[in-house]
Amino acid sequence: MSHPHPELGPPPELPEGALRIVALGGLGEIGRNMAVFEYDGRLLIVDCGVLFPEPDQPGVDLILPDFEYIRDRLDDVEALVLTHAHEDHIGAVPYLLRERRDIPIVGSKLTLALIEAKLTEHRIQPVKVEVVEGERRVFGPFETEFFAVNHSIPDALAVAIRTPAGIVLHTGDFRMDQLPSDGRLTDLGGFARLGAEGVDLLMSDSTNAEVPGFVTSEREIGPVIDEVIRTAEKRVIVASFASHIHRVQQVIDSAEKHGRKVALVGRSMVRNMGVARDLGYLRVSSDVIVDAKEIEGRPPEDVVLICTGSQGEPMAALSRMANRDHPIRVAEGDTVLLASSLVPGNETAVNKVINGLSRWGARVVHKGNAKVHVSGHAAAGELLYVLNLTRPSNFMPVHGEWRHLRAHAKLAALTGVPDDHIVIAEDGVVVDLLDGRARIVGAVPAGYVYVDGTSVGDVTDFALKDRRILGEEGFISIVVVVDTGTGKLTGGPEIHARGSGIDPDRLTEVLPQIERAIEENAADGVVDIQQVRRVVRRTVGRWVSDTYRRRPMIVPVVIEV
Repeated sequence: MSHPHPELGPPPELPEGALRIVALGGLGEIGRNMAVFEYDGRLLIVDCGVLFPEPDQPGVDLILPDFEYIRDRLDDVEALVLTHAHEDHIGAVPYLLRERRDIPIVGSKLTLALIEAKLTEHRIQPVKVEVVEGERRVFGPFETEFFAVNHSIPDALAVAIRTPAGIVLHTGDFRMDQLPSDGRLTDLGGFARLGAEGVDLLMSDSTNAEVPGFVTSEREIGPVIDEVIRTAEKRVIVASFASHIHRVQQVIDSAEKHGRKVALVGRSMVRNMGVARDLGYLRVSSDVIVDAKEIEGRPPEDVVLICTGSQGEPMAALSRMANRDHPIRVAEGDTVLLASSLVPGNETAVNKVINGLSRWGARVVHKGNAKVHVSGHAAAGELLYVLNLTRPSNFMPVHGEWRHLRAHAKLAALTGVPDDHIVIAEDGVVVDLLDGRARIVGAVPAGYVYVDGTSVGDVTDFALKDRRILGEEGFISIVVVVDTGTGKLTGGPEIHARGSGIDPDRLTEVLPQIERAIEENAADGVVDIQQVRRVVRRTVGRWVSDTYRRRPMIVPVVIEV
């Protein structure tokens, strides 16, 4: 198996007749999916998503792919193909379009409608190219063909990319539910036809590569949700992804069956379901949906609320309800249904929300105690099925953490793909398809770009390190006044601590040490202010470490006179 090496350098010029593939996100992580294809000097992008921050990234709202690799070549981009409308595949599109607004956005009807609603908030009017399964479109040297795939959002597509270098099949996110609630099956016949034609490179969803067998059908979830709503004593609050139209449909159907009104809570939930309803993907009677403001005046046993926050996001509706920071107050006898799977890394946040809701007397139903969610990603049995249908000459696992990519690579080997034709890459690794072989040829920068409020890319890893130190260890500030001619202390030192866990009364112990260090500095003839700052920081840091075994941020302020 070919795999990235830490010493990979910049790639060579693209050879004539070769197709280059560079993932700028989505490899070694769940999220930030973005792949750039290059042939004959032209570019095609598949997906452009975001990654959500983890607890060790304080203050960060979103994490984007690094566009630096294509920033000077945006005019070479023929189109941006979106496989489906989940945030980890479309969330970064507004930020890419800020750099070139007229990049054609290619996708299904629902995908384009949801991305257009998102772009409206950014005051961007996209150039849209709507496609359907079975359709072929040409964008420069790239001939694309689209295939229906079943996923946890309607209208998802896989895309085959044809160039003289060969055929690449990018599955996007998919599963093989044989009884999908919308009746739209993954196009296995199309995959088989493509396999007979000859797939030179298969890029396939790896999220559930470690899970044996086949995923449970979506239809098995409906009766469980119905039972939860039927037996609920008071209000039912359902937390789901704002894009999970199938799940919302199941909840609405059950609520209507049992005579309950439904209110949508959360801006993204209201927006997405409005789009889905307008396009016919969400079927709901006009008298079932009510405004969330009307809920408090209705009997609790007549109400179902559908909100965001199933992943424990601190600003989402459910988390705010758990913290008593939301107009909707969870009360004794309410039922809360978490109708989603856990995204890796969110376990602690979700458990905190469950505990908060339980504190107020709610019954919390989740995947751990009831079958209320099925994955939208193919398990190992389904992945093997696709590998055997397509019989690719080369294989590259995508969309997954390292363990998922490795597991998927082993499945490919089991189906007969030669080890030296299996490419395990990570973000930024450059893969060339030439003469029927996919090989790693170099690497380009593909780091994290952080969005913090209105700031994009201004927050660095160093800034995050400082935030973590401030959050975990606090800070100490020291003010001294120094004569610029002699370097001698003429005022202070004054010392203050915040969040450091240090007894304020003991801070005076270090003052004589600071004075002595500055005097020794002056005696050596050192008058450089930066050197004075270093001496103060080193002196205080050593005392805090020796006395408290702590490492707060130390901020020396030197005033020159």
